[in-house]
Amino acid sequence: MDPWLITFITAGDPSPSNTLDYMIALEKNSDIIELGLPFSDPMADGPTIQKANVRALKAGTKVKDVFSIVKEFRDHSEKPVVLMTYYNLIYVKGVDNFVKEAKNCGINGMIVVDLPVEESSDYLKACEKYGMGTVFLAAPNTPEDRLKQIDKVSSIFVYLVSLYGTTGARDKIPETAFNLIKRAKSICKKPVCVGFGVSKKEHVKELVNAGADGVVVGSAIVKIIEKYRENAAEKLEEFTKELREGLKESLTQFR
Repeated sequence: MDPWLITFITAGDPSPSNTLDYMIALEKNSDIIELGLPFSDPMADGPTIQKANVRALKAGTKVKDVFSIVKEFRDHSEKPVVLMTYYNLIYVKGVDNFVKEAKNCGINGMIVVDLPVEESSDYLKACEKYGMGTVFLAAPNTPEDRLKQIDKVSSIFVYLVSLYGTTGARDKIPETAFNLIKRAKSICKKPVCVGFGVSKKEHVKELVNAGADGVVVGSAIVKIIEKYRENAAEKLEEFTKELREGLKESLTQFR
């Protein structure tokens, strides 16, 4: 498979009315769009995405608004959309209801950051029932047996967390990321995609050359939205085009 560029934004940042424009801008150079549901305690996220959550919540963004945005996006594109959320939002709405509504609006898969594999049976049943794709996260210190389990229940890809800590743009990809890629590729049957700290064209090249099947870029994109707000769409397209070049230039013959 060709490597994937997965781009992340927080839905509703800076307001729900802007999100559709951003998704349309991103889909031109992205293979998958990861859409974050704004949440009051996004514990996996660093300062950049935390602030995006605050902006989105202040703008009054609700789950139903995000579902409506995705439904409208489907009038423009069939590009896969993966929803990133925390389990509280699913639990409050009801697992079955949440997954059903998400699927009906056009969402292809979900990442539930704080849901351990060991406690995911109800969620997995609902996803299987409605044909919802699943993505689970693996950290640098995830044991082999657990990595096998994560691979088994992840139907789209396994999300490799490149470092110990939260999201956020970094100058350099840590060695933990490359070690995890090597280990995951020897264990996982599903594609493995690396996120947390990926923010440059050079990062994309390095990770794909190391064997990653895809990269997830979030905070660097959210920073563009923070800076340009309602006028960010053109800048998003320019930046993701540059990231796309990193994929093209990667030494895929060595993968």
